[in-house]
Amino acid sequence: MELKVTTLEGKAAGSVQLSDEIFGLEPRKDIIQRCVQWQLNKRQAGTHKAQGRADVWRTGKKMYKQKGTGGARHGSARVPQFRGGGRAFGPVVRSHATDLPKKVRALALKHALSAKAKDGGLIVIESATLEAAKTKVLIGHFSGLGLTNALIIDGAQVHDGFAIAARNIPNIDVLPVQGINVYDILRRQKLVLTRAALDALEARFK
Repeated sequence: MELKVTTLEGKAAGSVQLSDEIFGLEPRKDIIQRCVQWQLNKRQAGTHKAQGRADVWRTGKKMYKQKGTGGARHGSARVPQFRGGGRAFGPVVRSHATDLPKKVRALALKHALSAKAKDGGLIVIESATLEAAKTKVLIGHFSGLGLTNALIIDGAQVHDGFAIAARNIPNIDVLPVQGINVYDILRRQKLVLTRAALDALEARFK
């Protein structure tokens, strides 16, 4: 698959040949969905916690005698049926992470990239560098490219001026190539790759 390369200013900068093994697959929704669910499960905090019977500080003395009161038999005041007692079967701190094989994760990334290429949501630019870290200048460049909702992937390191200028723009994400992931690709309308990012992806999936 051949795709035209443009500069940040919107000028033509040649073309690039995309690998069919990475960008030419027929997207499988089931594999992509498994990877997205794995990502969302992994990032869920799981820090919710309720006080159980063992966590509540109340006296352990028997409330009243066992027999002769005409009421139900009770011992500790920490039990859930009393006001101020611990909660029964409440949430505890835990991890929500699930397992997904590394090969399935890699395959899901290929299918997500192929889905963007198939839908026409893939753009290749020469480089993502900005001399003056000015948000207004970068917004002008994005307007020329038609970018209002995009994920921009650079090489091993994102240019400081570009990252600073882009961080205040809503619906624009900038990541190094190591941070590329299925969820962020799908949640943005456009995927913008630099030449350095393309080279790194092809080297990664060799």
